[in-house]
Amino acid sequence: MRLSTALLAFSVTLASTASLASNSVKKNNLTDAQSDPNTLQLMVGFPPPVDKRVTLPDSNFFSFPKLRWSVCHMRELLPTASIARNPYAYTPLKYALLPGIDELTFKPSNSSKLMTWQQSLAANYTDGMLILHKGKVLYERYRGCLDEHTNHAAMSMTKSLTGLVAEILIAQGKLNDKALVKNIIPELTNSAFGDATVRQVMDMTTALKYSEHYADPNADIWQYSYAANPLPKPKEYTGPVGYFEYLQTVQKQGQHGTAFGYKTVNSDVLGWIVSKVTNKKFDVLASELVWSKIGTEHSADITVDGLGTPFAGGGLSATLRDLARLGLAVANNGEINGVQVIPAKAIASIQTGGDKNAFSKAGFSSMPSGSYRSMWWHFHNKNGAFAARGVHGQTIYIDPAAEMIIVRLASHPVAANGVIDPTSLPAYQAVADFLMKQSK
Repeated sequence: MRLSTALLAFSVTLASTASLASNSVKKNNLTDAQSDPNTLQLMVGFPPPVDKRVTLPDSNFFSFPKLRWSVCHMRELLPTASIARNPYAYTPLKYALLPGIDELTFKPSNSSKLMTWQQSLAANYTDGMLILHKGKVLYERYRGCLDEHTNHAAMSMTKSLTGLVAEILIAQGKLNDKALVKNIIPELTNSAFGDATVRQVMDMTTALKYSEHYADPNADIWQYSYAANPLPKPKEYTGPVGYFEYLQTVQKQGQHGTAFGYKTVNSDVLGWIVSKVTNKKFDVLASELVWSKIGTEHSADITVDGLGTPFAGGGLSATLRDLARLGLAVANNGEINGVQVIPAKAIASIQTGGDKNAFSKAGFSSMPSGSYRSMWWHFHNKNGAFAARGVHGQTIYIDPAAEMIIVRLASHPVAANGVIDPTSLPAYQAVADFLMKQSK
């Protein structure tokens, strides 16, 4: 089924298609500075000029360079639910700003030329960057559409929040990760997920007949996007409506537990699982178990389908500082200012990392020794780093050895992190090495 222009706009948001964005940047050849939404005057004016408008359904708002405005305005473009903060638990971040970070140099893995940290911000179309060391902010920058009070699309970092919620419920004894999915969600009995365990869903080792190759217009991700689209369906449409109906149609291909396969549908099944065992929507759970506990300054947003179901696989938007608070809670074994706000058992489970052999079959060249557990990425590098990651450059990078957390929000024209990693990962390591040397 071909998507209409209006439905395609939403589908791009959900799938965050790499091919569309990469074609756009090749066509426009716009640098970070040239594509800055302030420079382009996107959505400026009362009303904005027609050629400067970024709207739904008339505009392909996730194409580049419109993407650079859209990532900071998801709530204005799509229906969302709020992941509420607790104003009485607000905890200010501690600051110890450190000069010299911008001048640090490193060599990208795909280049023989040195690059400075500051140059890397532009190379990766960075909207916001924050570095924590030993619990204190030493570096903070805002660019493009972003400021300290604006929520930015976190993309698939949403998955890591979903995984954390599941781990908390496991630690509380409310969820058994060895349970079969069909025993929690009877509606999925005849789907691919029915005979998978909760753990296999959490670690994405389910065997699914499902394609998430964005460059293929016939890939399953597009039908998934169509089903989840909150806009009214045409009269002739007879397919699934919403995330939950679509998930029931996914079929099995192979044996669960043998190989890692990065497929967003797993995250939405997990979102359904945690809702089933608690009888609460995912946005409510994320607030009660995480967002209201970690001292956040602002409520977060999460996009929803036409039935109000939160997109647990990629719908989160939050501020740079609040995502830093999330990273801080995970890095500190669930503690904020010495208070245990998330069960240490939940964090320990995430920190163990996943099955490296299963991960190796997925072909992530920038993470040759990596693994995936509870929807967090593990690099298994010399510093034991692990991360929440999302397309177009979103990252919460936690380096335990360096006692460092890096949070980056970005709007890179290419979705795939494999394009960004050759610059990002050496840059992160350079900062870690610098901080560890400073601490000696």
